Amino acid sequence: MAAWAEQLQRELAGRGLAVASVPGKGRGLVAARSFFPGEVIICQEPYASTPNRISVGSSCDHCFASGNLRKCSVCRVAWYCGSVCQKEEWKLHQLECQAISALTEERKKMLTPTIRLMVKLILRRKLQSEKAIPSSATDNYDLVDALESHISKVDDNQLVLYAQMANLVQLILPSIELDLKEIAHTFSKFACNAHTICDPELRPLGTGLFPAISIINHSCVPNAVLLFEGRTAYVRALQPLSSNTEVSISYIETAATTLKRHNDLKQYFFTCTCPRCIKDSEEDALLEGYRCKDQKCDGFLLPDSGKKAYTCQKCSISRDEEEVKKVSSEILLLSDKASSFLSSGNNSEAGSVYKTIEQLEQKHYHSFSTTLLHTRETLLKIYMELQDWQTALMYCRLTIPVYERVYPPFHPMVGLQFYTCGKLEWLLEYTEDALKSLTRAADVLRITHGTQSQFMKELFGKLEEARAEVSFRLSSGDEQIS
Repeated sequence: MAAWAEQLQRELAGRGLAVASVPGKGRGLVAARSFFPGEVIICQEPYASTPNRISVGSSCDHCFASGNLRKCSVCRVAWYCGSVCQKEEWKLHQLECQAISALTEERKKMLTPTIRLMVKLILRRKLQSEKAIPSSATDNYDLVDALESHISKVDDNQLVLYAQMANLVQLILPSIELDLKEIAHTFSKFACNAHTICDPELRPLGTGLFPAISIINHSCVPNAVLLFEGRTAYVRALQPLSSNTEVSISYIETAATTLKRHNDLKQYFFTCTCPRCIKDSEEDALLEGYRCKDQKCDGFLLPDSGKKAYTCQKCSISRDEEEVKKVSSEILLLSDKASSFLSSGNNSEAGSVYKTIEQLEQKHYHSFSTTLLHTRETLLKIYMELQDWQTALMYCRLTIPVYERVYPPFHPMVGLQFYTCGKLEWLLEYTEDALKSLTRAADVLRITHGTQSQFMKELFGKLEEARAEVSFRLSSGDEQIS
């Protein structure tokens, strides 16, 4: 075993973890002790990270905060929320700043987040090799070097693109001797190892490479969740983990059919064989969600290929395949029209068309259909934008039973949807409903998000406010009765 690998194992052993060979998966992270739900299994700063929107200045380069941002006056690419973050980044950004400042304006336009991530990674490796900045067992380039690139499985067009990107990196860093083939391989590593850094409400902020966390394998029924505070990654247990249990997270959106999940996983070059993926197709039929022709029946349709029809699993009534396709085509045409209104900022018209789509989908799809769910999620966002809180609440409430069906109990999406519901109910002065929703949100999110972040403190504050208001109303009512 290489020295860096031994150091990593020693470091992880101190955290109750080990890297082990997992049959059919390669390396994996395994618990060497018990972990309770909500406990942090591992946390890590990124080896390299970059915000998604460079030119606009959406996030601080160091902490990924979004307020009070100021652009670096020299390179005019990096943004910081204050002097503290700027000083923290200075040793690395000083080199990056010099390189970017030397570029023509045309070349600066080619500085995508992925290119910038590579530049930062190379500069960090240089600074660590020169001992200008510290390295550790979980923060060193050897961990990046050990990541799987799957380069032999990458198609020719993508290989050409990686080669072009490597040449661009060489133009940005002319003073550093680079192995272009190694750079191309590292771009391939980004594709299957980098993580999207999100805010507490799961809105994407940027991209980071977390080599120790990249050891964790995927499952569509994960026992842990990866979330971020700033740009720091935290993996927390979703259920009790016993010693020798492999830690798993989900790389993708899991509220989807097996076919959709497997398509989404293609970029990682493996086929998932978790318990959910090897089950029969009944769950997929529910998520795909065509409903029974009899509107009084709550059954869902299973494909009957021999008859070119769909048959209800509950009452056995059939729907012709052509009939299903016709309604689906009608919905698709309306969806294109609604998307066009939405992209042009015409939320009012978009809302009207999406309402028509939702009415059609209610007749066509089962109530647990992810298609109907996504339409209602879109309507929720539209009416939040329009500040039509009552309509927004209606759609939010309609999504929650589906969230509880398609996600495990302690999933951040479930907690966040209850939080949205609670905030809308509070705004509309449905105080007791708000208390129930905020309590449910807190029960889930304290497991997925922990309890110490500003986001969670705000949730707990709203929850206490709702409790106090309900208590006051009850006591006032008691006084009036007496």
